[in-house]
Amino acid sequence: MTLALGSALDTDLTDLSAVVAEQPDPLLFATVSGAHLYGFPSHDSDVDLRGAHLLPLEALIGLREPEETRGRMWDRDGVEMDLVTHDLRKFARLMLRRNGYVLEQLTSPLVVRTTETHAELCALVPEVLTHHHAHHYRGFAGTQWRLFEKSGELKPLLYTYRALLTGIHLMRSGEVRAHLPTLVEEVSEAPRRLPDLVAAKAAAEHGRAEVAFEDVRAEVEALHGVLDEAQAASELPEAVRAHDALHDLVVRARAGASG
Repeated sequence: MTLALGSALDTDLTDLSAVVAEQPDPLLFATVSGAHLYGFPSHDSDVDLRGAHLLPLEALIGLREPEETRGRMWDRDGVEMDLVTHDLRKFARLMLRRNGYVLEQLTSPLVVRTTETHAELCALVPEVLTHHHAHHYRGFAGTQWRLFEKSGELKPLLYTYRALLTGIHLMRSGEVRAHLPTLVEEVSEAPRRLPDLVAAKAAAEHGRAEVAFEDVRAEVEALHGVLDEAQAASELPEAVRAHDALHDLVVRARAGASG
């Protein structure tokens, strides 16, 4: 699979395997998130790598604080790379908190590294989804809209649309879909201007949004209403159902690595 890093650079995802090999503890999975996953990278977009690592047992039972979250940023051929991973136990806990962001990372089709544990985590995604995940996307859209109000930049406006459409699609289908061009095709209420905005974003990471403010505000408010209605009508359950299964998975993975 080839990851388009804007118009200036393409790289095969397997080229990033060296990054995986450099990590101090095994990576259970690593995927690409951010603008590349959302379908609107620009020529100067950074590459957001997200995943889960597996700490050894002694790191959790000793006196030192475990590195449950690790982050690294560096430049690769002029492209900023950003890697963030969580220990499996923390990642599982985030899955149980109705966190749509980690589910997008987990199910991203832009896979740098995968394992059997990654596959098991993906298989449990339907068991952690609830209609309360709409709150995550509603809140994220609100944060991005406020950024757009302050900056007038296209990027936070696209993030606003993307979050609302992901939430609507999730409430209706029970599927985590983060790719905006696909969402435009699958959500009938998606504003018609979005393909043009995606094309404009390809030209500059921090370009201004050439839109009428009142028009896009009306669209965003309408999508909030659609999300509210989709949540109210959703067949997704009230509570997560995967707690025991995730617990067993974490125990098995840790025991297997320590055996």
